[in-house]
Amino acid sequence: MAISDSERSEIWRLHSVDGLPVGTIARLLGRHHSTVSRAIASRGGRPKAKIRKRASKLDAYVDLIVETLKNYPDMPASRMYQIAAKHGYAGSEASMRRKVAELRPRKSSEAFLRLSVLPGEQAQVDWAEFGAIAFGSARRKLYCFVMTLSYSRMRYVEFFPGSSMEHFLRGHAGAFEAFGGVPRNIVCDNLKSAVTGRCGKAIELNATAMEMLDHYGTWFKPAGVRRGNEKGRVERSIRYVRQNFWPAREWRDLDDLNAQARDWCETVSAGRPCPGDKRRTVREAFEAERAHLRALPDAPFPVEDVKPVKVGKTPYVRYDANDYSVPHKLVGRTLTVAAGRRRLRVIDGDEVVATHRRSFDKGAQIEDPRHIDALIKRKREAGVHRGQNRLIHAVPAVESMLVDAVKRRYSLGPIVADLLRLLDSYGADELAAAVARARESDSPHPNTVRLHLAARRRERGDPPPVPLDLPDVPVRGHDLSQYDSKAKRTEP
Repeated sequence: MAISDSERSEIWRLHSVDGLPVGTIARLLGRHHSTVSRAIASRGGRPKAKIRKRASKLDAYVDLIVETLKNYPDMPASRMYQIAAKHGYAGSEASMRRKVAELRPRKSSEAFLRLSVLPGEQAQVDWAEFGAIAFGSARRKLYCFVMTLSYSRMRYVEFFPGSSMEHFLRGHAGAFEAFGGVPRNIVCDNLKSAVTGRCGKAIELNATAMEMLDHYGTWFKPAGVRRGNEKGRVERSIRYVRQNFWPAREWRDLDDLNAQARDWCETVSAGRPCPGDKRRTVREAFEAERAHLRALPDAPFPVEDVKPVKVGKTPYVRYDANDYSVPHKLVGRTLTVAAGRRRLRVIDGDEVVATHRRSFDKGAQIEDPRHIDALIKRKREAGVHRGQNRLIHAVPAVESMLVDAVKRRYSLGPIVADLLRLLDSYGADELAAAVARARESDSPHPNTVRLHLAARRRERGDPPPVPLDLPDVPVRGHDLSQYDSKAKRTEP
């Protein structure tokens, strides 16, 4: 193809001044490399000759590499380097890696059939991780549960602070409620919430999951191991959530995020063209599919997480790294926790003994004030009873005095505490005499007893009593030598 003089001059400038090779000039100007070469030759120039390939230390080992990779196509280059080194190869391992990558047999790409499903026949489910969410001082992983109807591509999206069985069941119940029906089977991954064991084609489903499936009249079809193509519709749904819903999304809490997800599923996601039929939207295809879904049961499947828990020495049960209070009389018992989305119940047999708000924090202590107040009251009463027993055992006349005090509506706890201190200070005999005189004066109060004890002490001329429970205060010794020197100076 003929070129103009101005273009020939441009080719010459790029070659002689900028030093560009023929291939680069051809790509820049959109010309064939032979046209560029003739333009350079017309100006007396000579295109750069092709660089001859330099001999490599690996050339002698190419046959060895090819034969070895033929028998062991997945052998790593590091092992191939060791084998070649034993045969005398003295080059670098990096060169061996490049050569092995060049000579390794290429695996043929697997072809897949396009799967077609009937309306209401199938749904696909999966989890996806979306960072973390804060609950108080704790941060939990944020997971997205996605269910996609295979025929219409209608989606259900809900976010959870975990991917446990509780959330797995709740995601299914929410999806069936949103769709207004149940598909005949559900393609899922081999997660423990669905599959507990697998040996070839023999699959053991999770017992709790089977209860849920039986309740709704559907069944799981676990995808093959490392066969993501068998649930490609939900895989693409997760990618669509990441690309269309999640970026630059602002939300206050988990409830707000899920409200936005439901709105997005019903508007943006449902308004796009249906991949199986571009002439209608996903919403229109879903309306046609809805009539083919199985009817919902009369009541939803209970999705509470039920676990046995042991009450320790303190009146609390631990669930999901948090402590919840229970009545103190249940200490040492094994109870049952039923945890829902917002409420947690503690059950003893058939009786619900405690109900609390559900916390997703960690290390939190959730209490019912009635449980704690009852324990404090019992402890106080126990302390009073122990003091009463000691007093009555030491001074039997105290019992009648305490009865009189109760009749006059005196607070029994302070009276018992004061009498115990007087017992420790004066002894049982002195306290008995003072109590008798207080009863004679019809004044059943510790102050009267204290006055009679002091009067008897003064009559005897005894010093005030020293309390027996003196604090253990360390006494530091001092150097007394200075006093000895003063004594010597005062001697005659």
